[in-house]
Amino acid sequence: MSTISDQATTPEALTMVDIRHLSEQQLQMLGMSQVAYVKSVTVDGEAAFAIHAADGTPMALADDCEVAFAAIRQHEMMPTLVH
Repeated sequence: MSTISDQATTPEALTMVDIRHLSEQQLQMLGMSQVAYVKSVTVDGEAAFAIHAADGTPMALADDCEVAFAAIRQHEMMPTLVH
């Protein structure tokens, strides 16, 4: 079991949810402030690495995968690579 909050973050407002039955909205919010992902992209014909929030919101571009990971860690988030 995991706790997911749809609206508030106070302990009293948290709801117990079976993680196997998360709604699409709950899944999108999972890890929002802790996880960012890196995806290789092409921008103006050049290889780059896009940094996205857990919900897919674009956050930044980097020239190098290691630089992208370092930027994410610098903001106290956990980086993950997406293919």
